[in-house]
Amino acid sequence: MTATARTPGPFGRALCAMITPFTPAGDLDLEAARGHARRLVADGCDGLVLSGTTGESPTTTDAEKTALLRAVREAVGEGVPLVAGVGSADTRHTVRLAQDAEAAGADGLLVVTPYYSRPPQAAVEAHVLRVAEATGVPLMLYDIPGRTGTRIEPDTLLRLAEHPRVVAVKDCSYDLFAATKVMARTRLAYYSGCEELNLPLYALGGAGYVSTVANVAPRAMRAALDAFDAGDTVEAARLNGLTNPLVEAVMGAGLPGTVTVKALLDIGPVREPLQPADRATVGGLRRVYEELLAAEG
Repeated sequence: MTATARTPGPFGRALCAMITPFTPAGDLDLEAARGHARRLVADGCDGLVLSGTTGESPTTTDAEKTALLRAVREAVGEGVPLVAGVGSADTRHTVRLAQDAEAAGADGLLVVTPYYSRPPQAAVEAHVLRVAEATGVPLMLYDIPGRTGTRIEPDTLLRLAEHPRVVAVKDCSYDLFAATKVMARTRLAYYSGCEELNLPLYALGGAGYVSTVANVAPRAMRAALDAFDAGDTVEAARLNGLTNPLVEAVMGAGLPGTVTVKALLDIGPVREPLQPADRATVGGLRRVYEELLAAEG
């Protein structure tokens, strides 16, 4: 079979939504962050997304976000794309976070829809444009209505795509039809934010994924995309199927992915209001994870 030709995404293809390690006392653990980032890149991650949902951004301070970004940049060097989450419910705060991230060396900014206030689409558009005009860094829009309460509607994405610094979407809308329409009419690079849709979205023209599960299985998560790019769609489907039980265990266990990933990595606590996984859940996660490792050979 022939290889599949496609234009590379602006931040790579296989991105990890990296956890934020904390010490047992609950402080930011920069040494653990450096080590984890190095391992992720060594194991096949093209880029890292920091201070997103998985990175517990609602409970980290602005100073901690900047310190984390600087530490990871030091650890992985200049050649690895780093996308910094700058989400908040307040546009002025988001702009400040974006400017801080730019100064700290971010290659991109992850901009989520403002949450809780549920702004209408005109306000969502204005929010994104304020960030885009306040910095010189490209933006990845984060469409996750299940958490924010507000979707970035396709028509809004079509308008925002006209701005030169709006370059990508992390798609957690579960609407492949809308994604294909926007991809067909814009230059936006679509990254799957839901692991079960990584391969389907990629096959439809997506740029790759931003994965929580990649924290624990980076090679396995990218293997399906590697096979697809090699033109072997049967093998891509098989490899995608191998990861499905772990994806279900990590993301569908009724707990946030941050909790389940940190339980598997044993890399420090989560911050309240999140609570650690109980012993039975951890045992189940480890069984599924070990089965994936055995299946990989």
